[in-house]
Amino acid sequence: MGDWGGYLSLILQGALVTIKLTVLGSALALVMAFVAGLGRVSRFAVLRALATTYIEFFRGTSIFVQLFWVYFVLPFAGFTLTPLQAGVMALGLNVGAYGAEVVRGAILSVPRDQYEACIAVNLTRFQRMRHVILPQALPLMLPTFGNNAIELLKATAVVSLISLSDMTFQAQVVRAQTGSTMVPFVTILVLYFLMSLAISRGIRALEARVTRGLDGVR
Repeated sequence: MGDWGGYLSLILQGALVTIKLTVLGSALALVMAFVAGLGRVSRFAVLRALATTYIEFFRGTSIFVQLFWVYFVLPFAGFTLTPLQAGVMALGLNVGAYGAEVVRGAILSVPRDQYEACIAVNLTRFQRMRHVILPQALPLMLPTFGNNAIELLKATAVVSLISLSDMTFQAQVVRAQTGSTMVPFVTILVLYFLMSLAISRGIRALEARVTRGLDGVR
C-alpha cells in the first residue's frame, strides 16, 4: 500500500505539470488567437497575409512535428528551450491558430448596423472594436474557447515524447515499475476528466458573467 502511495504521488506531480502546461499554453493560445484573429480582419493586406500564413501553417501540420521542431530544431538557430517551454510554445501556437478563426468568425457575426452606428457617432476603429464589437463578440467566442482549452489539456500528453514528466509520462513510469496498466491509466483518466470538467464549469461561469446585461444589445 505504501508503494502505491508513492506511485500516486508521482502521478500527482505529473498532474501539476499538466496543469501548468494547460494554464500557460492556454494563455499563449489566447494571445495568439486575438492577435491573428484581429489580423485576419485587418484592413492592411500584410497583416492579413501574416495572420493567414500562421493559421494555415499551424492548423495544417501535426502537433507532434511542431513539438519536435520547437524542441529539437530551434536550438540549431540559437533558441534553446526547456521541455516545459517547448511544450507551452508548441501547444499555445497550435491551439491559438484554431482560436484565431473563432475570433474572426465572432467579430464578423456582429450585425452590420452596429458598425454603422459606430461610424455615425464618429468612433475610431480602435474605439469601435474595444467598446462595441468585441464586447458583443466575446460571448460567442467563449464556448469554443472552452473546447479549445480542453483540447489543449488533452494534447499535453504529447510532451511525454520530449521526456517532460506530465501525467502521461508518470503513468508510463508507474506501469514500467509495477507491471500494472489499469491502475495508473485509470487514475490519469479520472484526473483528465476532472480537469476538463473544471475548465467547462469555469467557461460557463465566465459566459454567464459577460452576457449579463447584453440581452438587449442586439
